Amino acid sequence: MSDDMQRVAESWDRIGAWLRVHAPASAALLRPPAGDADIAAAETAMGVELPVVLAAWYRIHDGFGEGFGRGILPSDMAMLPLGELVDEYETHTQHWEREPGLVPFARKDGDIWSGWYVDARSGEPSFGGLGHWSVDGGDDPYPSGTQGWLLADWLTEIAAALEEGRCLHRPDGVDDTYNWPVLTGRGGLTWIDPRDPRLFPEGMIKLDGPR
Repeated sequence: MSDDMQRVAESWDRIGAWLRVHAPASAALLRPPAGDADIAAAETAMGVELPVVLAAWYRIHDGFGEGFGRGILPSDMAMLPLGELVDEYETHTQHWEREPGLVPFARKDGDIWSGWYVDARSGEPSFGGLGHWSVDGGDDPYPSGTQGWLLADWLTEIAAALEEGRCLHRPDGVDDTYNWPVLTGRGGLTWIDPRDPRLFPEGMIKLDGPR
């Protein structure tokens, strides 16, 4: 197992443990692992080999299930099960005529207009980097102006942000203060912009230090 694959496993051990204690509704939505045959079938259907780190993540959880508290990833996004990922990729490349090789692995529940992708274009400098896609805005590495946040590093930072009760510290040195983890009144985790008081209904708690 590569160092990055090991870090993915360790990060999800930490994230899963944190969710089980503090956001059990979200923890309950983590799906069982995808098998090697499932990953191979998805790669064949898309015509793209998943970066090993993304494949390693799917071997831990085949995305998130349906239900309240699904927005476990930053920007309140959910990891798509492999079957949904294949459908999403087909929409992007065949119907929207977007560039092949950018794998849209996550989006907000009920929102078909934007999400996270991982660059699976072998040989590109941005290979394995995180990006943000949107119907109107196109496909852009995240953070902007970089080759994209490496997936293993991003997951490690998510684990640290939850444990320490803070926003993400981006690799470009900027704190993502407009995207903050919060606990809902129903035992779920989500990420919101704390500048908008309308996003804080009764019972929602902004993380502000370790819990």
